[in-house]
Amino acid sequence: MQAFVFLWHLKGIMGPIREIPSWHHPGDNASDDSDLTEVQMEDLPEVLISDIVRRLHKTSDQNSFSLVSKHFYTIEADLRNSIRVGCGLDPAAEALASLCRRFPNLTKVEIAYSGWMSTFGKQLDNQALSILSTNCQSLTDLTLSFCSFITDSGLRCLTSCQKLTSLKLNFAPAISSSGLLSIVVGCKNLSMLHLIHCMKVTSVEWLEYIGKMGSLEDLCIVKCRGISEDSLVKLGPGWKRLRRLEFRKDPHNMNPKTHNPFSGESWHLRQISCEILKEVSLVNCVIEPERGLSFLLSSCASLEKLTLDTCTGLRDSDFITLSQNSHGLRSISLRLFSQSSSYQATLTDASFRALSINCPTLEEVELAFCDSEFPAASSITIEGILAVINSCSVRVLVLKSACFFNDVAMEALSSASFLECLEIERCQEVTDFGIGFVSKFPCLANLTICKCLGVTDDGLKLLVESKMLDSLVVKDCPRISDQGVQGVARRVAYSQDLSWLF
Repeated sequence: MQAFVFLWHLKGIMGPIREIPSWHHPGDNASDDSDLTEVQMEDLPEVLISDIVRRLHKTSDQNSFSLVSKHFYTIEADLRNSIRVGCGLDPAAEALASLCRRFPNLTKVEIAYSGWMSTFGKQLDNQALSILSTNCQSLTDLTLSFCSFITDSGLRCLTSCQKLTSLKLNFAPAISSSGLLSIVVGCKNLSMLHLIHCMKVTSVEWLEYIGKMGSLEDLCIVKCRGISEDSLVKLGPGWKRLRRLEFRKDPHNMNPKTHNPFSGESWHLRQISCEILKEVSLVNCVIEPERGLSFLLSSCASLEKLTLDTCTGLRDSDFITLSQNSHGLRSISLRLFSQSSSYQATLTDASFRALSINCPTLEEVELAFCDSEFPAASSITIEGILAVINSCSVRVLVLKSACFFNDVAMEALSSASFLECLEIERCQEVTDFGIGFVSKFPCLANLTICKCLGVTDDGLKLLVESKMLDSLVVKDCPRISDQGVQGVARRVAYSQDLSWLF
């Protein structure tokens, strides 16, 4: 199959393909052209051509294929289902209209203007969405990134795209809650909605409507200042259909004392149910008793992946309840403030012991501390980590700025039966002596060491003879050289940037 593709790219130079008959043996004299059958490219079955076009995933390959002949040009145009346009499209509206006419079956369109400057020509504006709604009746997935000139009026044009299931708005400064409401009302099949840096989105009537009438399964809200944790209550019955939630607040807007005093009561009265929610990611959120998101952790019976990044107010009781309800949890990532921070989360080893007892399928664990280059204290110890490692089938462990992780911890961890990937970053208590225990791990294949001051070339030399590592990644470790990583693993990646020290 790949040979056909290769020959088609060279067809303009080589001419028609010549096929050797099946009865022709390599040892026979191949100089007699009368024994060869000439096959025109265009004579190949259209089903075969279409199948191969679908295997061309790179846009450059698709474009090259379409240049072979008019017949191939037509076939490829009919099968092209996605385009990405932005800077360089000039005149923008006319060029987009031409693309839509050439590719009549587009289902996925991305308009991206990252890095745009006025010298690049005009951006696509509301007229672009009018063109899409008129020419792309099969449109299911639309992404608008850094589109500064698309407003609510343009967004309303999309209401005629009845098949639209996914909408992603990344820095759409002119779009407000009004435009979003028109979309959720008009596009009944919308199941994925991502809002990133949409500063004019304030009121959440659209969220209440889609919760009652929509079919939303994937909701992502990132740094939209007008939407708070307490706003999420407006989703109401929509929580029962939600499978993925990502909510990231702007860190400059973190204020635990500012919230709706009736939010906790609202969650109780609405009896929120998140029975099929599988993935939750919360960043810079406030989680306190009687706050909305604190109830979220106790309502996810099907949760498989949890990320909590610099969330304040976390308690052991939250994790104990979470572990008792989410027995299928597979991945957990925690990024916490250390004890020296005013935003300290009161998590201890009790949280990890609860996970070890109730979540046997846990495979990936990440624990990071974020507020200091050299944290001095933590309420979590290696005992909590070992409880999870020894009771669950953890295959991936990532530790960042974990002051409790030292050579003794490395030795204790070396008996981990399932651990395949270990990443340590800013773990300054680990020295060459601790790295030597890597050769004792039963299954460890991938090791990443980043910004660790205690590890040197001498420590890595101890691993050369074991030949157990498939890959080694070393980043920004001042005492490890490029020569020191050679031969330690089958695949080695090395980079050095010491600006973090200064």
